[in-house]
Amino acid sequence: MNHVDLKIDRLLRSAAQGNEDVSSTAPFGFDTRVVALWRAERPGNSNGLARLLRRVAFTAASVIVISSAAALYEIKEEREAGEPFANEFAIADSAIQSEFPQ
Repeated sequence: MNHVDLKIDRLLRSAAQGNEDVSSTAPFGFDTRVVALWRAERPGNSNGLARLLRRVAFTAASVIVISSAAALYEIKEEREAGEPFANEFAIADSAIQSEFPQ
């Protein structure tokens, strides 16, 4: 027999030897604990789902702010590149044209 089979066999033999006079009442204080946990998880209280939604909203807002700042930076760089003599190719082209008059 396998090691697991021996444990299962031992568990089943122990269960068969149990007596039938089991109390049908809940342990002392069980109902109080259940009601306290139920009240703690009511929608009015801050539970795990509300905290998760706040974290997701904060993360989304920070991603939006960072991507907006990066987009504005790229737009600014592109506008500066469009100005005359800001582009390296335009500077080189004007130097070549001034060197060889036509």
